[in-house]
Amino acid sequence: MSKNTVLALVGSLRADSTNQKLAEAIALNAPEHVDVLIHETLGNIPFYNEDIDVEGQVPAAAAALRAAANDADTLLLVTPEHNGTVPASLKNAIDWLSRPYGAGALTGKPTAVVGTAFGQFGGVWAQDEARKAVGIAGATVLEDVKLAVPGSMVRFAEVHPKDDAEVVEQIKGVFVALEESRTVAAA
Repeated sequence: MSKNTVLALVGSLRADSTNQKLAEAIALNAPEHVDVLIHETLGNIPFYNEDIDVEGQVPAAAAALRAAANDADTLLLVTPEHNGTVPASLKNAIDWLSRPYGAGALTGKPTAVVGTAFGQFGGVWAQDEARKAVGIAGATVLEDVKLAVPGSMVRFAEVHPKDDAEVVEQIKGVFVALEESRTVAAA
């Protein structure tokens, strides 16, 4: 079986982000045939502006994001919820990956959305908004891949998600759903 590369984009820029920790837990619990790469530079990417999206002049951080997304088999957006929606850093990454229109790195790319948030629903509004945005941008949204962990600030105050048995089981479910989506797409 060939290796499947999953590029994780974490929407939180905070140093002690629970979503960064969730992405780390996902990477640590990946099956042997899956490499999870966590993209680290969303905070360095300038806001999308068509005036600076010019061949040969694309900002280095945006070009690196596009290259990483092009090389990945699947994208995994790991998002907190900011005021009921997706954080600007993640939305900006989606905007850069959607261009050029119809041929961007998101076009046809299988993409799943997961995350954790302080609220009682685990950021499902932000996850829904992220699914909507990447779908409009051309990605193939994997609707059956879901993971929303509520109460993150309290739940992960003393425990890393990799050490939370319930979260680890849910992560395994994410990989089962990703594999099912990959099998269906190959058929």
